[in-house]
Amino acid sequence: MTDSDSDSDPGADMDVDATSLAERVRAGDLRFHELEAHTDADTAAAARRHLVEAQSGASLDTVGAYGFDAAAADANIENMIGAVQIPAGVAGPVSIDGGAASGEYYLPMATTEGALLASVNRGCSVIDRAGGAAARVTAAGMTRAPVFRVESVVEAEALASWVRDNHAALAAAAEETTSHGELLAAKPYVVGDNVFVRFRYDTKDAMGMNMATIATRAACEVIESETPASLVALSGNLCTDKKPAAVNAVEGRGRSVTADVLVPREVVEERLHTTPEAVAEVNTRKNLVGSAKAGSLGFNAHVANVVAAMFLATGQDAAQVVEGSNAITTVEVRESGLYVGVSLASLEVGTVGGGTKLPTQSEGLDVLGVRGGGDPPGEHADALAECVAVGALAGELSLLSALASRHLSSAHESLGR
Repeated sequence: MTDSDSDSDPGADMDVDATSLAERVRAGDLRFHELEAHTDADTAAAARRHLVEAQSGASLDTVGAYGFDAAAADANIENMIGAVQIPAGVAGPVSIDGGAASGEYYLPMATTEGALLASVNRGCSVIDRAGGAAARVTAAGMTRAPVFRVESVVEAEALASWVRDNHAALAAAAEETTSHGELLAAKPYVVGDNVFVRFRYDTKDAMGMNMATIATRAACEVIESETPASLVALSGNLCTDKKPAAVNAVEGRGRSVTADVLVPREVVEERLHTTPEAVAEVNTRKNLVGSAKAGSLGFNAHVANVVAAMFLATGQDAAQVVEGSNAITTVEVRESGLYVGVSLASLEVGTVGGGTKLPTQSEGLDVLGVRGGGDPPGEHADALAECVAVGALAGELSLLSALASRHLSSAHESLGR
């Protein structure tokens, strides 16, 4: 290789450019967040790594060794320095008879928790031996709930009545902001001189939080122009987004989805090394009585594990695992074996927008065959919700059985976790 050949190395050029940009930030000529305006996204990330390494003493070589064009993450991150890589695997295949998902699926999961995929995989195997799981989305709708100030309860009741009587006007304003969203309901709640209006939208294949927020802003302008109410905050926490809340458990948010399976007694005994009666007792005493005593909003063993892992693998909003794990596991001994169902009240998922556009997360959606918009709209997000629910079902079945057979600790020991 000649000297001229080495001078043409684009990586070397990027490093030189990144170093010079970092120096300009140190000198005060540029701000940390302005780098993309002066170079490409990868070089901007490299410049930030230089600055952070110099300030912290840390090495960011691995963080900087990511496998996609940094420009692909422009809408997902600010001040990018690289990417954190989480091990990804699959559980399954598992047979799903869903309203939108139908067939054999590998379930993509990303996690750092050892033994999780092994446990879910065992559950998937048992579900398949039982003939597969059924799954259905029973309700859908993304919510945003602004809070208004009024002078008295008289004005509060008048505003609540106005909202109930003027759905068409609110829908027209909200839907003007989106080509896909549809206002399904606007439900008022009065608390003294506060009126909360919980707007619920059909957001099709988008998770839809941004869509709902923008649409609700337009609807609020109509309310302020037509009533004496004053908007205090576009989100009044009755939505409820990224916080545990009973309203989501009761009324739902995103997708409400249930998956269930009937496992023959012989399969329970041979594959799970326990009995239907023992599994049902664990569920009652742990998931129902124990959760009630704890004041829990989720009555399940570890639904959050599967929701989080599948969210990370498919580009969902990780903070919404809070609502996504708001689930109830039901177990019943039947004449032919063990019935297990998992109902997730507020699973917020989408197959377009947000993190679903990132390259590795897009591949996770491809594994399930649900990347992008569905035909009809909403079908892909429904299918994704059903796949997550079946993954949660597999996880619950496996963990409850491990507890019933007293194999939980030995399983972790044998896997070295």
